[in-house]
Amino acid sequence: MTQQRVVIAGTRSGVGKTTVSLALMTAFNSRGYEVQPFKVGPDYIDPGFHKKAAANLAYNLDSYFLSDTQLKDKFITKSEEADISIIEGVMGLFDGKGKKMTGSTASIAKKLDAPVILVVDAARIGQSIAALVYGYKNFDPDLNLDGVIINNVGSLNHYQIIKEIIESEPVNLKALGYLPRQQNLELPESHLGLIPAEDSPALKSYFKQLRELAEEHFELDKIYNLSGSKEKLTTSGPDEINARFKGLKVGVARDQAFNFYYQSDLDLIAELGAEPVFISPLKDNKLPEVDALIIGGGFPERYIKELAENINFKEDLKSKILAGLPVYAECGGLIYLGNQFIDTDDNQYQLTGLLDIQIEMTDKLQSMGYREVQALRDNLLFKKGESARGHLFHYSKIANRAEEIPLNYKSGEKTFGYSFRDNLLASYFHINFSACPELLERFLMKAEAYNASK
Repeated sequence: MTQQRVVIAGTRSGVGKTTVSLALMTAFNSRGYEVQPFKVGPDYIDPGFHKKAAANLAYNLDSYFLSDTQLKDKFITKSEEADISIIEGVMGLFDGKGKKMTGSTASIAKKLDAPVILVVDAARIGQSIAALVYGYKNFDPDLNLDGVIINNVGSLNHYQIIKEIIESEPVNLKALGYLPRQQNLELPESHLGLIPAEDSPALKSYFKQLRELAEEHFELDKIYNLSGSKEKLTTSGPDEINARFKGLKVGVARDQAFNFYYQSDLDLIAELGAEPVFISPLKDNKLPEVDALIIGGGFPERYIKELAENINFKEDLKSKILAGLPVYAECGGLIYLGNQFIDTDDNQYQLTGLLDIQIEMTDKLQSMGYREVQALRDNLLFKKGESARGHLFHYSKIANRAEEIPLNYKSGEKTFGYSFRDNLLASYFHINFSACPELLERFLMKAEAYNASK
C-alpha cells in the first residue's frame, strides 16, 4: 500500500474536526476505499465513531505515551492494509503539553510527515478568516499545512468569498470544501465531548447525511491525491511479542456503562496470547469463567441504577475477587468497585463494596490532563518506585475513604489509587498499555497464577 495519510486539524476544540473527519471516512468508505482511522491524543470517544464511519478499528496516536519509534511503528503497522489513513487531531492544531507542545496535532503530523487540512469555523466571519489561516500556516514552517475546509458556511457565495482570499497571496492554501450551516448536523455532547457511539442509535442516518454532504461539498479527489503526496514511511519494525499467555481468558467489561478502552491495548492482550472476553456488568447475571478482569472507564453514572440493581452479578464478582481474581479498574471501574455512589441529585446507590469508599458525582471537572505516577508500593501492576504515564479526566470525586485502604500512586504532591489485598487495583488514572507492555504482562502473570490456583 502507498501509506496515503492526511491529518484533519482544527483552530480550536468544537470547530468541526470530528464532523469533517467522519464525513471523509464515510465518504471514502462508500467509494470502496479501505479507510484506516486514527485519533490524536488519549480520547476514547471519537475512535468509537471512527470505527463505525470507516467500518474499521480506530487507533490512538499519542506522543506523550509513545516514543517517536513506537508512534511510527504503530501507524505503519495499523495502516499497512489501508488505501487512506485519516488522522483526526485534538483541540487546536498546536495545543499540547508545555512549551514543546508534546502530544499536539502538529507534533504528530510532523513525526508522520503527513499533510494537514485545517478546519475553520466561518460563523460570523468572512475575509478575516484569511488572517487566521495565515497565522496557522506560518506559526510553524516545518508543518505541512496544505489545505483548508470551512465549516458553518452560510451560503455558496459566502464560501466563494472565503475560498478566493484563502487561495490568493499571502495565504496561498487550497480550499478543499465546506460544510453548510445546519442546525440538525451535530451529535450530542457529554461532559467528555461526544456521547459514546454505543449510546447513539441514530448514527446510521447521521452518517448518511455526512456522506451526502461530503460528496456534494468536499473536493474528495483532491483530498485523496493530497493524502498520497508524501513519501512512504519506513521503520525497523516493532519488537516481536512473545505470545506466552496462551489459554488465559481476560474479562473486559464492555457495554453502555463501560467502554473506554484503547484498541491497541485490546490487541496487545491477544498478541500476548490471552483471549479478551467481553462481559457486561449491566446485563450479565454472573461473571463467566475468566482468569482476570479489566473494568475500564465510561459513563456508569448514566446507568448507576441498573448497575446497582444487578445484584447477582455484583455478588458473583465480589465472591470471585475474594477468591483471588485479579481485577484492574480505571475511573468508571473505580466507581463500580466502590461501596456507595451519590449522584448530583443526592441519590445514593450501593455498588460492589470491594473498596470501602464513597464516590460523589459533581458538575465540576475534578482533574484533567496528562500525568506521570510513581508507585508507592508493590501492587497488581507495579513494583514500588516504578513509574508510568497516563491521563486523568473525571467529574466524580472520592467523598470518603476508609483509612485502611492503601494508597498506590504519587503524582507531584498528590497520592491516589486504591487496592484490595494484592489482586485489585483501581484509580482514576488511565494507562496506555501499548506504551508500557510490561505492566500488562505483569497483570497477566497474576492471571496465570490465579488460573493455576483454581
